[in-house]
Amino acid sequence: MPFKFTFRGVRGSYAVPGPSTLRVGGNTTCLEVRVEGNLILFDAGTGIIQVGREVAEELAERRKTQPDARVVASIFFSHMHHDHTQGFPFFKPVYFETSELHLFGPRMMNTDFGSGLATALLSPLFPVELSDMRAAKHIHNIYDTDVVVYPLSGEAPVMVKNKNGAEEYGPETPRVRCCHSYAHPNGGSMVYRIEWNGKSVVFATDVEGYVGGDQRLIHFAKGADALIHDAQYEEKRYFGYPNPVQGFGHSTPEMAAHVARSAGVRRLFLHHHDPESDDELVEAMAERARKSFPNTQPAVEGLTIEL
Repeated sequence: MPFKFTFRGVRGSYAVPGPSTLRVGGNTTCLEVRVEGNLILFDAGTGIIQVGREVAEELAERRKTQPDARVVASIFFSHMHHDHTQGFPFFKPVYFETSELHLFGPRMMNTDFGSGLATALLSPLFPVELSDMRAAKHIHNIYDTDVVVYPLSGEAPVMVKNKNGAEEYGPETPRVRCCHSYAHPNGGSMVYRIEWNGKSVVFATDVEGYVGGDQRLIHFAKGADALIHDAQYEEKRYFGYPNPVQGFGHSTPEMAAHVARSAGVRRLFLHHHDPESDDELVEAMAERARKSFPNTQPAVEGLTIEL
């Protein structure tokens, strides 16, 4: 079975449908990974809605020959800001009583991940509460020391609470590792690395560069086949007077390219595009990043990469 990932939502802050975003896409953040028969999703912006529709269609087709077929999926949340959660209550499998969803996210601002997700769905903010969604939901805080492994194809993952404990699983077992970045307001965000058979993808959204580069992120991304890195702001807006966005918790393409070059990754995908950036500007930002890291391209909704 292949190891592939598909960009389902590539925008930050809010969704921007319309003619100026047709090529790159206007949905907020969601990355779909398929590896060894496992469905693993990262963030649940509006991009996850189409994933849910397709998974529901796949399930209906499978049930023609397997009446007891069900959905088993994992969703890893980088943090709880709205553009990373707003699609979750519209993800169709969450309403199937036969679905088994494994939800992972960081504990932030003294709040457990599950409590944060439930709060986002409380009335009057949303008409259906998390507890009323019919799927079986296994909710976990995730920390830097945790590794989530997938020993059986298409079945429940195993959460290993100590990184060394994951060594008993060989490279043929898919796994997700994590690194807490503090470069985002009010608690930071979680960066994830998906590994299988010597191949790896790093998902680093809502991170901001440091002088000399984010050394923890550079170490975490070392040698990855693909680095998906926040690049929301072009430099002139990032530093722009009198309203710079420095400190907002997002990077420039140049920051992303520096991480990619320092970490020795194979490919860089610029991600979490500013909703105010049209397709032409996103392409121009990628072109500037190529001067520092040639194998750079913008994340584009619907693009699938097989490793």
